[in-house]
Amino acid sequence: MKKIIVFLFLVFALPLLAGPMVMGERSYNLRNLETTPLLYELHRYTTTDMEKSYYFPRRDTSWRRHGYKEEDALYKYSSKRGFLAASLIGGLDYRMAEEDTIFPAADGGLYLRGFIDSLDFMLDARVYLEAHSADKPISYDGEFLEVQKAENGGGVDYTSFARYRAHMALNMGFARVDFARDVVHFGPGYFNNLTLNQFALPFNFVSLELQLGPLSVYSLLGDLRIYPNSMSMKNKEERILYGHRYELAIGDFTLGISEIQVVYDNSNMWLFVPVIPLFMEKGNYAENSNNGVLSFDIDYRLLQFARLYAEFLLDDLESPGSLFNNDNAEAKWAFMGGVQAGHDFNVKGRTLSAGVLAEYARVEPFTYTHFIENTAQIAHLGRPLGNQSGPNSRTVDVLLYGSYSNQIHLGLRQTFAWKGSDYGSAMNDTTPPAHFKFPKEFLADADMKYSITPMASYSGRYFTFMLELTLINDKRIYSRLGFKW
Repeated sequence: MKKIIVFLFLVFALPLLAGPMVMGERSYNLRNLETTPLLYELHRYTTTDMEKSYYFPRRDTSWRRHGYKEEDALYKYSSKRGFLAASLIGGLDYRMAEEDTIFPAADGGLYLRGFIDSLDFMLDARVYLEAHSADKPISYDGEFLEVQKAENGGGVDYTSFARYRAHMALNMGFARVDFARDVVHFGPGYFNNLTLNQFALPFNFVSLELQLGPLSVYSLLGDLRIYPNSMSMKNKEERILYGHRYELAIGDFTLGISEIQVVYDNSNMWLFVPVIPLFMEKGNYAENSNNGVLSFDIDYRLLQFARLYAEFLLDDLESPGSLFNNDNAEAKWAFMGGVQAGHDFNVKGRTLSAGVLAEYARVEPFTYTHFIENTAQIAHLGRPLGNQSGPNSRTVDVLLYGSYSNQIHLGLRQTFAWKGSDYGSAMNDTTPPAHFKFPKEFLADADMKYSITPMASYSGRYFTFMLELTLINDKRIYSRLGFKW
């Protein structure tokens, strides 16, 4: 009996290890034992004096120093030059929505992580099998979906597909170069970042990171897909993302400048150079083949109790006066503001982390769009790279969260959302030729939609269980039993 108790303690009670990267939530698929790693990274930024940096995914230096020694894995190899850990990873999901119920939904694969000298690497690769109640299944995560029909000889209707996230990064004395497939997140927000957002869809990219004292520079080149069906022959057309983030962190204050440029069928590696200002270089490209935005964000930590932050994004304007008048399609901008407050309590020798996060976001009509449809929109697979509500939207998110000993996680999210439906609200709505005179109206006749989502999860050493319920509007149920061995 004692051996059984010890085994159950090891399986269900020990805390988790992050791995070589601090990453986003992987909210659609490829979930691991950590359900909300970025939320609690931001919580640590709020409640401690640790250095803050607002571009993700990024290197977890603590794992390289000592965390890897405590990794649990099916296979481990360690030497003076490097380390390798290999685990089986997967799970069983149940997803229910008004348009479709997905069950059973099983995934399984291999999770590798480690380093060789100055090279870090990780790979999470899985295959999926799903059964859908809908006659025409739609991809849950927005990536490709292969449908198998019983009449084709399989004997049963099901969908199958594969997903992966990967990083291979070279750490030099003056720079870090990362070749990856992931989602990039710029800025101090959590739900509603405007330039690049963790809830967008993953893409392949290469990045260059430079640090000099309090100044960090991050440069990005990404390969985007224009059409929602990634396997379509139309996606042979080229859409490339270039991005830079300049960040100055001085004590509790952080100032960030983010700029991205999406180029259609007119790419040039020159834009990857981190000292090239994209908002200036943009004028050297054909107007119809490129699209860019520039954003500024600030973040201030108050008494290791709260973070106050804001971001302003500028897409286009005729003149400063027209931006303030905000009466035509040329005034394209967005704003996000938020606050996070939290505290860590000691409860019987274990840590109880609790907090609240609230954000407000406003995205003007035609923001992220372009002159010609399916060209240089700031989007991937039909979805925006920035704020996920897209153009002509307003969103208020309030999240209460708590974690006990990094095992039991509770959350309650409330969302108040407005989304326009008139011209200028969709990613492929084209900016009209007379955009200097074309009138716009923010959220004309748009109704507010309210939803509330209670969340609970339990994360053990090898297994995790989570449950999310979305009520009122957009009713959904999501549950998962996952493992990493």
